[in-house]
Amino acid sequence: MSTSALPGNGTGIELEIGGMTCASCAMRIEKKLNRLDGVEATVNYATEKARVTVPAGYDPAILIAEVEKTGYSAVLPKPKTERMAEAGGGSPETEDPELRSLRARLIASVVLSVPVIAMAMVPALQFTYWQWASLALASPVIVWGAWPFHRAAWQNLKHATATMDTLISMGTLSAFMWSLYALFLGTAGMPGMTHAFELTLARHDASGNIYLEVGAGVTMFILAGRYFEKRSKKQAGAALRALLELGAKEVSLLRDGVEITVPVEDLRLDDEFVVRPGEKFATDGVVVSGSSAVDASMLTGESMPVEVAAGDAVTGATTNVGGRLVVRATRIGADTQLAQMAQLVEDAQTGKAEVQRLADRISGVFVPIVLVIALVTVVAWLIAGFPASAAFSAAVAVLVIACPCALGLATPTALLVGTGRGAQMGVLIKGPEILESTRKIDTVVLDKTGTVTTGKMALADVMLEDGVDRGELLRLVGALENASEHPIAQAITRGAVQEVGALPDPETFTNLAGAGVQGVVDGHAVIVGRESLLAEWSQALSPRLREAKAQAERSGKTVVAVGWDGRARGICVVADTVKPSSAEAIRQLKALGLAPILLTGDNAAVARQIAAEVGIEEVIAEVLPTDKVEVVARLQREGRTVAMVGDGVNDAPALAQADLGLAMGTGADVAIEASDITLVRGDLRSVVDAIKLSRKTLGTIKTNLFWAFAYNVAAIPVAAFGLLNPMLAGAAMALSSVFVVGNSLRLRGVRSVIAK
Repeated sequence: MSTSALPGNGTGIELEIGGMTCASCAMRIEKKLNRLDGVEATVNYATEKARVTVPAGYDPAILIAEVEKTGYSAVLPKPKTERMAEAGGGSPETEDPELRSLRARLIASVVLSVPVIAMAMVPALQFTYWQWASLALASPVIVWGAWPFHRAAWQNLKHATATMDTLISMGTLSAFMWSLYALFLGTAGMPGMTHAFELTLARHDASGNIYLEVGAGVTMFILAGRYFEKRSKKQAGAALRALLELGAKEVSLLRDGVEITVPVEDLRLDDEFVVRPGEKFATDGVVVSGSSAVDASMLTGESMPVEVAAGDAVTGATTNVGGRLVVRATRIGADTQLAQMAQLVEDAQTGKAEVQRLADRISGVFVPIVLVIALVTVVAWLIAGFPASAAFSAAVAVLVIACPCALGLATPTALLVGTGRGAQMGVLIKGPEILESTRKIDTVVLDKTGTVTTGKMALADVMLEDGVDRGELLRLVGALENASEHPIAQAITRGAVQEVGALPDPETFTNLAGAGVQGVVDGHAVIVGRESLLAEWSQALSPRLREAKAQAERSGKTVVAVGWDGRARGICVVADTVKPSSAEAIRQLKALGLAPILLTGDNAAVARQIAAEVGIEEVIAEVLPTDKVEVVARLQREGRTVAMVGDGVNDAPALAQADLGLAMGTGADVAIEASDITLVRGDLRSVVDAIKLSRKTLGTIKTNLFWAFAYNVAAIPVAAFGLLNPMLAGAAMALSSVFVVGNSLRLRGVRSVIAK
């Protein structure tokens, strides 16, 4: 089956790869898998995972066998529940056998290598037969300590390929074998032999030199680099582990009115469970009974608890901070918001950006070129008449300094940290290639409802007839509207409660369909609804309020009239209100050099008013839902690079059409699916966070690539001309990798503009 036959029928399989030591290893596995019929594979060295698309029904054992034939290990990942359980206990270091092995080899190598290096560097420490003591100490380091490099090099040789491990193994074994030759067949084993340590190469008789400090030192430095790289990669993936750890481990199920505690894995759809104050919600659900406040800060970053009551949705992993709640499960397992967030982060970290593919291609051809340079170095030095020892040392220095470790880590570590930090900030990036889109964005198209505005009705204004007390009007109208389930009535009730507090219960209540409501509150006969309803009871608004009502309605707002005891008393204006943070977000977008455009289906007057309130100059109004995608396409035809921000079902096509689609996490699932970035908080300032973080991550990748590539290009000639001792070359190579990883980890310090 060919790869072209996959769309619509393909299946995604993820494999955890073991034994990779550099980006070249990842490339080899990727090429092997892609040679299988119908298989498309991407292997990421940083995450040590392969994402494979295969025909439906494809046996994963075939993929695993192919990876193993290449010389590496592969397993299917454990179920999420097992990973969550593992993430909850122990440090990442104790959980990883490869990290433990590296640590053991590193400690032993440091203990054994330091005396060897010290004796080679300090002539005063070179006692009689010191060279034989060096051999005894260095041999375990070069043979056992460097065994992972030798094993990988042998696997490479069997497949007629070369990787960074080939360079390390050749360099250390060459130093070791030469030293054995000098000790047993040359003059280096003679009692009283000494030689001074030099930063550059010593050009004298080969049979009098030993290079045990080179083999042991290079092994020690590279093991240290590998160990700290692996630890750093685990720190870089901390955001994903943190998401997995957020979930509750147990849940109190209600069965026939009795509470039973079971593991969260036993929870099923439509099960009802109890959540007490201080406990986490086991899964996404709807409140069946009770009222409380929910702290969602760990998941969304929102600092203020959200009030919930019967009928309100709650999200798994958030915390109940108020009263006892009974919740019905509406999503479980991989369908929950927490699981989807974790999957989004994992997907983003597993994908490959174009800039990363470039680095992989460079690594793939780099190793063979270095081997040729090392061979040319030996030949050139010998032709020039220098001793074989000097020629050999220069070649070893070339092999060691050229290890493309930093090059292979430059992009994936930055992507790991950048996407992980994004998750912590409430910015879920669906793929690393998305980061590259953000640098070209010059226009941000903003849907109005639910994006710039709250998308919910709220009490915007209250206007009173002469002599009427505002508090009394709100208390009476709020009490009557509280008995209605209409969204406008609930908006008025919320506004009344905020201003006057607790509301009385109405003595009578009648819903007049399509007109309003009436009833008795505290002995007053109250009417709330259309102006025509009040007119039927001879309660006419004054000319002043009629004009105010007409002006509000021209602005797209909803107005209800209020009267009691035979007289009109005032009007309540209800409208979709602007989010408190929207104006600040627009200012910050402009500061980034982006042009904001308000896009809405509302009438032009409403759109212009909202735009003026938040500081947007360009408005496109009265657009049908199906035409939003055409607006984005038109802007693109005009030469603009467009980011679209929306939250509704009707925004999905435009989000997909845009160069960069950003969906509010508080919006519709289809909008989230169609977008490139999901903004968990529903705060427009998250758009600023997303763009700033993306640009910062790209800048870090470029810095890493420049450092890694420039370092190798500059250092190889220095080593080839004999200006660098092989042991120092190994230290410098390891430090370059540590620099790249450390530079990437700086992204963890990126601050959210919302936190300021």
